[in-house]
Amino acid sequence: MKLVWFRNDLRLADNPALRHACAGDEPVAALFIVSPTQWRQHKMAPIRQRFMLAQVDELGRELAALGIPLHLLRVETFAEAPAALSDLCRELGVTQLYANQAIEIDEQRRDHAVTAALAEQAVSCHWLNGCCVLPPGRVLTGSGDMFKVFTPFSRAWLKALDEEGFVIHRAPTPRGEPLPWQPLAERAWVDEALGELTVDPHWPVGEAEALRRLNIFLEQAVLDYGETRDFPAIAGTSVLSPYLAAGIISPRQCVAALQQRLGYRPQSKAQPGFVWLNELIWREFYRHLLVLIPTLSMNRPFKPETAALPWSWDPDAFAAWCEGRTGYPIVDAAMRCLNATGWMHNRLRMIVASFLTKDLHIHWRLGEDYFMSRLIDGDLAANNGGWQWAAGTGADAAPYFRVFNPTTQGQRFDPQGEFIRTWVTELADIPAAYVHQPHDWLRLKGRQDYPAPMVDHAVARVRAIEMFRSLEK
Repeated sequence: MKLVWFRNDLRLADNPALRHACAGDEPVAALFIVSPTQWRQHKMAPIRQRFMLAQVDELGRELAALGIPLHLLRVETFAEAPAALSDLCRELGVTQLYANQAIEIDEQRRDHAVTAALAEQAVSCHWLNGCCVLPPGRVLTGSGDMFKVFTPFSRAWLKALDEEGFVIHRAPTPRGEPLPWQPLAERAWVDEALGELTVDPHWPVGEAEALRRLNIFLEQAVLDYGETRDFPAIAGTSVLSPYLAAGIISPRQCVAALQQRLGYRPQSKAQPGFVWLNELIWREFYRHLLVLIPTLSMNRPFKPETAALPWSWDPDAFAAWCEGRTGYPIVDAAMRCLNATGWMHNRLRMIVASFLTKDLHIHWRLGEDYFMSRLIDGDLAANNGGWQWAAGTGADAAPYFRVFNPTTQGQRFDPQGEFIRTWVTELADIPAAYVHQPHDWLRLKGRQDYPAPMVDHAVARVRAIEMFRSLEK
C-alpha cells in the first residue's frame, strides 16, 4: 500500500506526490492531518482554516470517485504526527509514504521526525517538489550559492526554466470502484475542533474554480496587469492567492497557462505578461529564501543587524491600526477590508505595512502575525517576505529610507476615493477632492465621526530614518 499525505497541495492535477504514488498497480490511500492547536499557534486565520477544510472535503469526494480513500487524522500539534502516522501505516499496511516537501522550519522538523519514525517499520518516505516551479536549491549563483537578492534571482530563474522546462501532470485515472465519502460537516470531531465549516461564498473551492479564475484573468486582465494591478478599486489582479496558498492550483499551472495564452514565455518587462510572471517569481524567491535562511521562520530579520532596532510595541496604537482607526483613509479602508473579507489587495498590503513600521514604528512581527490571523491566503514565506520588505529588515536592495506616504499613496492609487468610500463609511458622502485629507471638510460640516491622523507623517518619517541610521553608528 502507498500513502499520499496531502498538506498545502490540495489538488489532483500537477501533484507530484500523488502522481508518483499512483505509478504502478499497488493500492493507494490518501491522508490529511487536522492540527487545530498547531494551526492556532501558527496564527492561521479561521477563514483560511475553513477554506482549506472545504477543499479537503472536495478533494475527498474527488479521490473517492477515483477509488482512493482519504483518511483524516486529528493531532493537536506536529509533535504528535509521527506516532499517529506510524499507527495508520501499520493499520493500512503502508510500505511507502509520498508527500510534497514543506519549506517552513516546524514543518520540516515534523517531516524529519516522521521519516525517522516510519523507518523503524520499514516504510520509505518520498518527498517531492510541489510548491515551486523550480525547487529550492535549483536556482544558484555562479559560485553555487542560493540568491539573496531578487533581481539576479529572477534572471537566473528564467534561464533555469528555459534550460530545464517543466511538465504539467494530469490528475490520476480511476484506480478502482468509486468509494463512499462522509462529508466533513457530518464528522463531529471536526466541528468540535474547528467550529462552523461554512466558507465565504466569495471564495468557492475546487480546482475547476481556480482554473476558471485563472482563465478569466488571462483572457481579460493579464495584458493590462502592469497598469491596473496597483488600483484596489479595479479588478486588475488574478485573485488566485488563496488557491495558490492552499495548493488548489500549482504555480506551474499558472506559468503554463500564461505561456499558452501568449504563445511564448515573457522574458522582460517590455513583453506583455511579464509583470504577472514576475510576481510568481517573487513568490518563488521568498520560498527559496525560507529554505536558505530557516531563522526567517523563527521571527528573525533577514538583515541580522536590524534586530537591534528600537521598535515600539504600543498596544493602543497597534489596536488603532488593526481596527482601521488611524485617521489615514487609505490605511483605514484597507484594514477594514481585511477584517471584513479576509483578503487585501497587494498595493494596500504594502501601504499598511509601511504605515505600521515606518509611521507608527511598531515591530513588523506584530503586523506579520495579524495578517496571518486574518488572511485567507496566509502563507509564511510570502507574508514574512512582504512584511520584512516593508519594514526595511528584509531582502530588498532599496535603501531603508524608502517610506510610503499614506496620503499620496491613496491619491495615486485610489484617486477618486472609490475604494476608501466603500470601506470607510464615515466618508461615504465626502467629495473626491477631500477624500484623502478629509479632516478640514469634516470640521466645516461639524462632524467628528472620523478620527484625526494619529501621527504626523513627515515627523514619523524622519524618526523612522533616524532609527535605521542609528544602526550605522
